[in-house]
Amino acid sequence: MVDLKASKVCTENNTEHHSSSNRKSQWKNFNKYVLGISFLASLNSILLGYDIGVISGAVLFIKEDLAIKEVQEEVLVGSLNIVSLVGALAAGRIADAVGRKWTMAVAALFFLLGALVMGLAPNFPVLMVGRILAGIGVGFALMIAPVYTAELAPASSRGSLVSLPEIFINFGILLGYIVSFCLSGLPPYLSWRLMLGAGSVPAICLALSVLLMPESPRWLVTQNRIQEAEHVLLKTSYDKAEASARLVEIMGAAGFVRSTGLDGAQSEPGSQGEGVWRELLWPTPPVRRMLIVALGINFFQQASGIDATVYYSPAVFSQAGISGKSGVLGATVAVGFSKTLFILVATIWLDRIGRRPLLFTSAIGMTVSLFTLAIGFVFLHVPKPSSDDLPVTAGVQQNPGFVAILAVLAICAYVAFFSIGFGPINWVLTSEIFPLQLRAQAMGLGIVMNRLASGTVALTFLSLADAITIAGVFFLFSLIAALSILFIYFYCPETKGKTLEEIAKFFERDSDHRISPSVLEMGSLHLDDQNGTELGGVLSVVGKPL
Repeated sequence: MVDLKASKVCTENNTEHHSSSNRKSQWKNFNKYVLGISFLASLNSILLGYDIGVISGAVLFIKEDLAIKEVQEEVLVGSLNIVSLVGALAAGRIADAVGRKWTMAVAALFFLLGALVMGLAPNFPVLMVGRILAGIGVGFALMIAPVYTAELAPASSRGSLVSLPEIFINFGILLGYIVSFCLSGLPPYLSWRLMLGAGSVPAICLALSVLLMPESPRWLVTQNRIQEAEHVLLKTSYDKAEASARLVEIMGAAGFVRSTGLDGAQSEPGSQGEGVWRELLWPTPPVRRMLIVALGINFFQQASGIDATVYYSPAVFSQAGISGKSGVLGATVAVGFSKTLFILVATIWLDRIGRRPLLFTSAIGMTVSLFTLAIGFVFLHVPKPSSDDLPVTAGVQQNPGFVAILAVLAICAYVAFFSIGFGPINWVLTSEIFPLQLRAQAMGLGIVMNRLASGTVALTFLSLADAITIAGVFFLFSLIAALSILFIYFYCPETKGKTLEEIAKFFERDSDHRISPSVLEMGSLHLDDQNGTELGGVLSVVGKPL
């Protein structure tokens, strides 16, 4: 076992040394084991992204084959997000009970069942059953992949690794677009069933890959499985000294006390999450600040219209004058490439320039892109969308080439700016800011806000466009994106290079809601309070001091 007595003496020196040296050479000395496991965990996100991307093309053929109405189309598309609330809430409890690793297996099972039912569906009601099963899987996947990766990764590379699920979501979306485009030439009754049923393949791959994954060391510590946690930390750290420092810090945050000697002694955990929901629903000031950040960033990520833009991009492009199913699906593939390419920018720079600069860039770029798209629709007299299949209206025909170019460029710019900030950093921040005992279920609560906002936008997009025109909808999205700039400025902290335990301590120390935005940069935060106040343990955040 790691010598915990020695570790306590050198924890601060080791942590400071490794955090600085690893940041300088994180790409040269990237832990290949952590990277490989993070890739496997992110297969969850491929399933989510594929389901989002493929439905935008499949719904064109479902409308033709099953003759569904506009309301049924909105329910089919938007129900995934509403149903995912069930999965997100259940995932937190299951992750705390059976572990992060096996929760991913549960997500894969729901995705597999959903894909098979949708692919074999003879009618709309059965199709909805499959959609509901897939929606539960979405809730599980959104919660567990970032939490698992954040708890496994070293602080110096956590931002990049936790952004991997967003990369794989985008890859899944692009894959869904490409599959839709490739199968668009088949008869309608066959094409959409193959599109949706193909989602069973990555689900099977994920279920098998779970067997190769280690359990989260932080979850193992809460279960008093210290030797197993030490073994995982040795494989996911740069050297034994860093693993020792991380273990001591995790044990301190989890509320462990020593029952015998320091060397080879058994440990006993403190309270392991009793009253977690009480702490979240009636929070202390530090937890309240964490919730404001988590719920706020999840709301703004989806309320600015990203999922609706992805779901209904074929309808938007058709209104811009791109005619024919192959044409609109081809333009949609271009959006998918843009969204996937720019997520790599965030992955590279998250642990170099930090979260806040990328969030500001993202929010400002999204605001300008959405406003430009709305202005273009206003001055080019694009009318309200019709529920008919991909119409080309008289208003658009006045100058279809310019409208089409403007729509494609503006939407590509919008998804690009989304991908460099709000897309990945939402999951990074939400998985970072909560203490260990609250993390899984608080992440589930953030997903509830995320899916509520996404589902509301997806369920109302077509109806809202009928009521206030498609230009009005994008004006509304641009206003929400603009408000997110203020939210980032006043509430979102910089967490680059900090351990999860240091981040939780920051919220405990600076719990005043009137905190200056400059303090949100966090600066150089160490385990000892800069004002000389001794830390009683991260658990004091949840009312359980060490």
